[in-house]
Amino acid sequence: MKIFLALIARDLTLAIRQGGGVGMALGFFLAVMVLLPLGIGPDLKLLQRIAPGALWITLLLSVLLSADRIFQPDDDDGSLELFSLGLMPMELVALAKAIAHWITTGLPLAIAAPALGVLLNLDSSLFLPLLAAMGLGSMALSLLATIGAAVTVGLKRGGLILSLLILPLYVPVLIFGVAATAGQNAMPGVFGSSLLILLAIALACLVLAPAASAALLRAHMK
Repeated sequence: MKIFLALIARDLTLAIRQGGGVGMALGFFLAVMVLLPLGIGPDLKLLQRIAPGALWITLLLSVLLSADRIFQPDDDDGSLELFSLGLMPMELVALAKAIAHWITTGLPLAIAAPALGVLLNLDSSLFLPLLAAMGLGSMALSLLATIGAAVTVGLKRGGLILSLLILPLYVPVLIFGVAATAGQNAMPGVFGSSLLILLAIALACLVLAPAASAALLRAHMK
C-alpha cells in the first residue's frame, strides 16, 4: 500500500511541476465554455437546454487531451520497465496512474463545471447533480483512458489512435452522465437510475481497466 500511495504522490508531484497536461485540459475546458455562448448567440433558453450536454462533451474531450501522458513519460525515461520489475503488480501501477490522472484532470474539471456552467445559463438546481455525475463519470473516463494510453505507449504521435480507440468506450459514460444531469428537472426519477448506472460503469472500469492496461503494457515491454 505504501508503494501504491507513493506512486500516486509521485505522479501528482510531476503533474504539478510540469503542468502541461493539466493546464491544457483546464485551458481547453475554459476556452470552450467561453466561446460556445459567443458562437451560439444570446438565446438563453437554448443555452440552458444544451448546457448539460455541452459540459459533458467538453469534459470528455478535455480528459482525452491529456490521456497520452499517462504512461508515455514513464516509457520515455525507462521508469515503466522498472515498475514491471518492482514488487507492485502492473495492475496496481495502472490503477495508481488512473487515480493520479483523475485527481489532476477529471476531478478539477468536475468541480469547475458547475461554476463554468453559469456561462451557459445552467439551471442552479443542476449544480449538485452535475457535480455528482461528473465526479463519478470522470473517474470512469480516466480508467478507460489508461487502456488507450497502454495501447499507444511507445508510439510517436499516438494521440489520434488513442482517440479513435477510446471514444467508443466513452459513449456510455456520456449518455448516462447527460441523463443524470439533464433528467433531474425533466424526469426526476432518471437522476437516481442514471447515477447508479454511472456507478456500475465506474466499478466495472475499476476492475477491468487496470487488468487490461497491465496486459497491454506487458506486451509492449516484451
